[in-house]
Amino acid sequence: MQAKTPEQSKTILTDMVLPGETNPLNNLFGGELLARMDRAASISARRHCRNIVVTASVNHVAFNKAVPLGSVVTVEAKVSRAFKTSMEVFIDVWIEDRKSGERTKANEGIYTFVAVDDTGKPILVPEVLPETELEKQRFDAALRRKQLSLLLSGKMKPCDATELKALFE
Repeated sequence: MQAKTPEQSKTILTDMVLPGETNPLNNLFGGELLARMDRAASISARRHCRNIVVTASVNHVAFNKAVPLGSVVTVEAKVSRAFKTSMEVFIDVWIEDRKSGERTKANEGIYTFVAVDDTGKPILVPEVLPETELEKQRFDAALRRKQLSLLLSGKMKPCDATELKALFE
């Protein structure tokens, strides 16, 4: 199984915020944004492994900036790291100024997907080979997040969380 770069899984979804997708403040509902992020991340994970993928968890979502009615929203997703059968996908959400065209990062998220066969059984996925500095940072951070998750769920002993321990040494 050949390793792939994050760029090979890059997925970009661009859409406009319509009236039926907004709250009483005329901003995009959070759930609408989460659905868009899930779709982009799912496509990204599928591009990486070329198999069926299922959302395993939403690890982090930051709603840093409201997305107003009429905004052009771009959701960009890339696989940041692959483990045995799972992949972490990092998602950046951008909004575009209507007049200047300038893009501003509004939100971000981190999702985990698992590759499965036709019966739903987890299957192996290719490794990720980060290229850019940002991809390398996200790759390294993914292992720390994975260890933290395993530690909190009781699936890893604190003494085995080497990447987390290194942060405090």
